[in-house]
Amino acid sequence: MPASLEPLDVAVQIPYYFRCPISLELMNDPVTVCTGQTYDRSSIESWIATGNTTCPVTRAPLTDFTLIPNHTLRRLIQEWCVANRSFGVERIPTPKQPADPVLVRSLLNQASSVSGSYSMRASALRRLRGLARDSDKNRSVIAASNAREVLLLIAFAGVGSDSASFELNLESISILSMFTLSEAECMYVASDFERVVWLVNLLFHSSIDVRVSSAAMIESVVAGIRSPELRSKISGCDGVFEGVIGILNYPLAYPRALKIGIKSLFALCLIKQHRYKAVAAGAVEALIDKLAEFERCDSERALATVELLCRIPSCCAAFESHALTVPLLVKVILKISGRATEYAAGALLSLCSASERAQRDAVAAGMLTQLLLVVQSDCTERAKRKAQMLLKLLRDSWTHDSIAGSDDFAGSDVVPWPLWRKTIEHDEVGRKTIQF
Repeated sequence: MPASLEPLDVAVQIPYYFRCPISLELMNDPVTVCTGQTYDRSSIESWIATGNTTCPVTRAPLTDFTLIPNHTLRRLIQEWCVANRSFGVERIPTPKQPADPVLVRSLLNQASSVSGSYSMRASALRRLRGLARDSDKNRSVIAASNAREVLLLIAFAGVGSDSASFELNLESISILSMFTLSEAECMYVASDFERVVWLVNLLFHSSIDVRVSSAAMIESVVAGIRSPELRSKISGCDGVFEGVIGILNYPLAYPRALKIGIKSLFALCLIKQHRYKAVAAGAVEALIDKLAEFERCDSERALATVELLCRIPSCCAAFESHALTVPLLVKVILKISGRATEYAAGALLSLCSASERAQRDAVAAGMLTQLLLVVQSDCTERAKRKAQMLLKLLRDSWTHDSIAGSDDFAGSDVVPWPLWRKTIEHDEVGRKTIQF
């Protein structure tokens, strides 16, 4: 039901036949089941997904689970919404119908037909790509048709040769990048290093869409296999970090490039022995310069990547040499999420443990304020422990003047200067803690 309807219970009475019998809310996408009863699509799909095989109203068995759109009722609901616009009622949108499983299977057969013409196969793959991009529901229908297995065979057909089916390869990769691969499917890619090398080469394709799709595939494969040897082999592949960081540095606004780029970089950086390659490829500048452009979950992943890299001494030194690293990490504390605060504090702990200059920069950026707020906040316990360790590490770096001159403490009843330096102790289990 549109959000604007929620406070209108008194002013507007929704006709009972416009309400879904399951949710009792205004239907957005009415569909009729084999018993003749009509429900909102999301409600009846949830009912069936939980294992129910009867009609919620009549209790008669559902002999056919086909959901037929009730276009007439949906148009009546839309007309009612328009007629009540003066009461703040918003018109429900006309929903896109989910992909027809029969059509999906037909397109997959055409795409995989070796005897079919090149243009027919390419056209079928483009239609599948369009359906997959339309909605999660369509992707579920496509996945249920065993599409990933078929597309993997097409994607890597002729890899390593001057195959005339190159466009078919790229179209299949583009579709596969929208799905989560199973472990067996990831192993299919990772077990043949020529396939990995081919995906890495695509990271330098002239089309940004091809580059992003390839990065998404690489991330899915690295995250989906358990073999440390294969994961290490992929992250050690020549050019993989340069390609992924090139996607992060794409000059035009392209949200999917940022999202896939940071997911791929994080997955590759989980393999410790090759983290130095990320820094050599320009990860420091990419992460620090792009941090403000990420969405919340991607910001968390970016900060987690920074923390991972800062655990390697040479990488930590590279971050420390970037003038904006420490001030930016201090600034994001408590600004994004508890997890982001935890990762930022962890990165700062590595930086300040390795460099007195980083300690001075952190103090100048106002880290005392941030750390004291962290230990009093509802952040994660790990974030608090890291903040406590930082306070102990830096307790000799602050002066009374640096506290008194902080605008954040003006008129505040946060820990007074004479007391806070004496509050860092070890508790009975040996963990660092702060007591006020």
